[in-house]
Amino acid sequence: MKKTMVIFGTRPEAIKLFPVVRELAGTPGLAVTTCVTAQHRGLLDQVLSIAGLTPDIDLDLMEPGQSLDRLTARLLTGLGEVMDAERPDRVIVQGDTATAMVGALAAYYRKVPVSHVEAGLRSGDIWAPWPEEVNRRIVAPIADQHFAPTQTAADALLRENIAPDTVHVTGNSVIDALLWTQDRITADPALASGLDSVADRFAGKRIILVTTHRRENFGGGMEAIARAIGRIADRDDVAVLFPVHPNPNVVSVMDALLGDRPNVARIDPLDYPHFIRALGMAHIALSDSGGVQEEAPALGKPVLVMRDTTERPEGVAAGTARLVGTDEDRIVSEVFTLLDDTAAYSAMARAHNPFGDGQAAKRIAGIIADGFGL
Repeated sequence: MKKTMVIFGTRPEAIKLFPVVRELAGTPGLAVTTCVTAQHRGLLDQVLSIAGLTPDIDLDLMEPGQSLDRLTARLLTGLGEVMDAERPDRVIVQGDTATAMVGALAAYYRKVPVSHVEAGLRSGDIWAPWPEEVNRRIVAPIADQHFAPTQTAADALLRENIAPDTVHVTGNSVIDALLWTQDRITADPALASGLDSVADRFAGKRIILVTTHRRENFGGGMEAIARAIGRIADRDDVAVLFPVHPNPNVVSVMDALLGDRPNVARIDPLDYPHFIRALGMAHIALSDSGGVQEEAPALGKPVLVMRDTTERPEGVAAGTARLVGTDEDRIVSEVFTLLDDTAAYSAMARAHNPFGDGQAAKRIAGIIADGFGL
C-alpha cells in the first residue's frame, strides 16, 4: 500500500479536499491519512461533519489572534513531527493557506513528493490576496504534481517554468463538493432547514448574499464595505443575508457601522449545506471570497468581487464575475445595475461556468494512482 497524507486546516480546504479524500480512499493500493491543523477550528469542523470525515490526526493549532509567523512556526514543527511518525509516500495540499504552504515545505524537508490541488492561481500581486498569493508561489517549485483547475491556471505554471508533464488540468473540486452537497440537501432538506426563517422573513425580496473576510480589506476597506451594505439595504425591494466571519476585524466594523437593520440578516457563519442553500436563495453574491467566485457561477448567480485583483480571472473573462474593489460608491452602483438592468443581470447569470464539471476529484485520484504505478 502506498501511503498518502492529505493535509488541511481551513473550511475552504476541507470543502475542496473532502471529495478528493473520498476518491483516494476508494482507490485500490492507496492508504489515506488525513491530518488537520485546525487553522480555522469551528468553520473546519462544520465541513468535516457534513462530509462524514473524521481526521486521523488533529493538531488543533488555532489560537485567538495568532500572528502569521507564530502560526507558521507551529505548523512547521507540528506537521514535521507528524510526517516523521507517519512516513507518507506522498503529501497532498490544497490552495493557498499557511497550512498548504507549510505542509509542502515540511514534506520537502523530508524529500516527500507533494501534490498541489488547485495549483496555478495567480493574481500577479504579492499583496493581494495577502498572504495567499505568495503561499501559492512557494508551493509551486516544491510540488511535482500540479492539479490546475483551468487551462489559465496551467498556463500560469508553465510561464513559471514548471515542468509541463507535472501540470494537469482537472477542474476544480469545489464543484464536486457543491454538487454532492446539493444532492444531499435534495434528499434531506432538513440539512439546510435552518434558513427557513430567513426565507420567510425576506419572501418577495431579492436577496444579496454577502461574505467578506480578506485580510487586505481589514480597516478602511471593511468600513467601506459596511457602509455600502447599509446603502444597498435601504432599498425596499432588497434584503441582505450576511453570514459574518468571526474575525474581530470584521465583526467590530459591522457592529459599529452597519448596526441592526430590518433588511439585513447578520447571522453566524453557515455550515456548508446552509451556505449552498443561501447561495441558491440569492439574487446576487457580493463577496471577497475566492471560493464564492467558483461556486456562484455553478448556480447561475452573478458575483461582484470586492477586490481589486483576483487569482481567478477565468470568471471575469467568462462574464460570471466582476471586480468592483472596496470603493463604497462603486459597490453600490454595481449592485444597483444588476438589480435594475435585466439584460445586465441575465448576461452574468447565464455566462458559462469555467471552473469544472464535478469530476475533478476522480481525475486527481487517478493521476496520483498512476504516479504510483497502480
